[in-house]
Amino acid sequence: MLDLTGKVILVTGGSRGIGAATVRTLAAAGAQVIVHYGQSGGEAEAIVRDLGEDKALALGADLSRPGVAVDLFREAISWRGRIDVLVNNAGVAPSVTVDEPLGEWAETWARTLQVNLIAVADLCREAILHFRGRGGGIIVNVASRAAFRGDNPDAMHYAASKGGVIALTRSIARGYARENILAYAVAPGWVRTDMAAGYVREHAADIAREIPLGDVAPPEEVANTVAFLASGLARHMTGATLDINGASYVR
Repeated sequence: MLDLTGKVILVTGGSRGIGAATVRTLAAAGAQVIVHYGQSGGEAEAIVRDLGEDKALALGADLSRPGVAVDLFREAISWRGRIDVLVNNAGVAPSVTVDEPLGEWAETWARTLQVNLIAVADLCREAILHFRGRGGGIIVNVASRAAFRGDNPDAMHYAASKGGVIALTRSIARGYARENILAYAVAPGWVRTDMAAGYVREHAADIAREIPLGDVAPPEEVANTVAFLASGLARHMTGATLDINGASYVR
């Protein structure tokens, strides 16, 4: 069992799906967790009640609004006076194709990049500045299989945003390792979450054929990977991306 006792960890998008599983896994390993949410405040508060207010805090912030990520990080620091690990998990995946009106296309691209990449970059910037004064820290960014193999025509913007997350993560690792600031990415394929449930049900047979393991990943497997990276046990892995896709895409 990993021991994260004493670590204060901010998890964005921590109220549902991968984020909620990650919050619970980190807390079970001893961490104190800030549970960020966008719209799912009830779910976030329920997690805090389950874990206890000494172990978790719920903070709401709309990451689709420029600048809000900075306020979120600074508010998160005020809970315990520091953050040791940042987990950028929040993301959106709206659908749009080249056949849609230009306005809808542009708005979808802008919102996706704002939430999935620009807010992530803003949070990483705040984390780097904070970690510098504390002798280091850890960033774990949740990307996607799509960052490497691309995605369907209605999700090109999503793939592009996650490709940016990979480049950002690698750049942080290369640029700040000497300051003991470590950065990793995890790249899940399909994960069994509420957000993906409809698509997974509709395309279950195709997905099963695509994935050699025969099924999508449970969110707990992503959470376990994040917890391992948050532990600091693999410092020389900084800059790496860990794939969680049942061998459906092997690099």
